[in-house]
Amino acid sequence: MSPESARQASDTGGGGATPPEAPLTSTLARVAPGIFVLLWATGFLIAKLGVPYAQPLTILAIRFVLAAMMMAGVAFVMRAPWPRSWRRIGHIATIGILLHAVYLGGCYIAIYAGMPAGMAALIVGFQPILTAAMAGPILGERTRSLQWIGIAIGFVGLMMVLWERIVIDLRHPAALLFAILSLLGITSATIYQKRFCPSFDLRSGTAIQYIAASLVMVPLTLVLGIGEIVWASTFIFALGWLVIVLSGVSIALLTWMISRGAASKVASLFYLTPPIAAIGSYFWFDETLSPLALAGMAVIVFGLYLLNRTRAA
Repeated sequence: MSPESARQASDTGGGGATPPEAPLTSTLARVAPGIFVLLWATGFLIAKLGVPYAQPLTILAIRFVLAAMMMAGVAFVMRAPWPRSWRRIGHIATIGILLHAVYLGGCYIAIYAGMPAGMAALIVGFQPILTAAMAGPILGERTRSLQWIGIAIGFVGLMMVLWERIVIDLRHPAALLFAILSLLGITSATIYQKRFCPSFDLRSGTAIQYIAASLVMVPLTLVLGIGEIVWASTFIFALGWLVIVLSGVSIALLTWMISRGAASKVASLFYLTPPIAAIGSYFWFDETLSPLALAGMAVIVFGLYLLNRTRAA
């Protein structure tokens, strides 16, 4: 084993030959995508629940700081291995900044600057297409024709779901720029992790990610203004869900799936979050679901079926 290979094995808490896949791991690989989509979709609902009590960026700043403390505590209590090189720490921190500060921060700022949520969701919905396009030249992943068709069909279905919420408003060019920045953030995070550090300990690695995101989001929030925070029970529940379920469980699942699967296939899961969020809004906030949106959900499912029918080389 070369020194570099030994270092990487030490960083990820492994060594020697890779053991056969355990039954538990195999089961998790099958159920992780569904669990991730359900949990990630709740982020839209919980954010809507918490925004009346604090400004969006303030919520993100508090969420990142609490998540960093939580994951660092988990890592220390469980004696998780930490990266032994500053280079690897830098790679993990970069993923955290792109995935959390840039993606979520850009999306929140775009909506706060006047962009309708449906339009922001549609722009970010380009992620599977952009990821598939970048995965070829950067990662060497070959996307077959049938998979491209699945990606395109999935995006058409996304437009059908969000059609009634799409409002093109050019009076807020800054909002458009931040929405595009959000798209680039999550796409770059997916490609970057797959390229530079596909595997690392989820406990210590996630702590590093949130520490890095906090170092970006907290100063930005202080500059833009914290605003009033109403510590009502609803806000505390929303914040707890964002920190424990989304920042803890869902991010761990996303990181684990990226380390195991093709980047383009993992990115395609984000097509499902707006439909799931729309269903949740129907039951939780009494928002209507049009026949076009319901048909769009079926189109998305068919597109993902085509995308995952064949395995990329």
